[in-house]
Amino acid sequence: MPLFRNAQFEISIAKPSGLPPPSGAEIAFAGRSNAGKSSAINTLVGHVRLAFVSKTPGRTQLINFFRLNNGALLVDLPGYGYAAVPEKIRREWQALIEVYLKKRESLVGLVLIMDSRRPLTTLDRQLIDWFAPSGRPIHVLLTKSDKLSRGPAAAVLQDVRRELAPLGGQITVQLFSSLKKSGVEEAERVIGGWLGGGAVAAQSEALARVERGALPPGKSPSQALAASVDKKTKTPDEGM
Repeated sequence: MPLFRNAQFEISIAKPSGLPPPSGAEIAFAGRSNAGKSSAINTLVGHVRLAFVSKTPGRTQLINFFRLNNGALLVDLPGYGYAAVPEKIRREWQALIEVYLKKRESLVGLVLIMDSRRPLTTLDRQLIDWFAPSGRPIHVLLTKSDKLSRGPAAAVLQDVRRELAPLGGQITVQLFSSLKKSGVEEAERVIGGWLGGGAVAAQSEALARVERGALPPGKSPSQALAASVDKKTKTPDEGM
């Protein structure tokens, strides 16, 4: 069965204090408002209304958790960068996203949604720069690729890959179209690798150590986890 098919809603939270205890590997989906994040999630899970799709950007105000058949969780983060949202609300969303991405020990990777016609905005770059030091993988979905003809779409893919090349194998990029259902298999292959590869095994081991209280001196649980996963998953030639 496809990785995301038959995902089931589990819980929504509005504040960091509401985050549920870790109960499986988590894959976060983030992206600028109106980049097509909800449509991409719905396409992957094969459900037209699992993630709310609105013509008004900025409507996703919660972190939504969806349980996959294999026990992992798909985590839909609030969209960022929509100027019409009041500043107070934007600060609350930013704090919620930052706390989750920085401190969630069960997070195994980030799927970053970008509109293929406007990729690598300032906010996209800021999120990548902020998240990359965690060592966790990032997979970029260049959505709405059906809006581009084949040549321009290929050029955008090449350009984005070249821009992100300094991050090496930590970040991967693909074209995706919810309208044409294209790119689904590639996304499942990449993200599924996070759940079945050495990075996940290392993260599970690190989480177990954190839960047992086996922390290095002076390290917080999230710092200990990141350090342990990083040590387990790097090859001798790799750096951050």
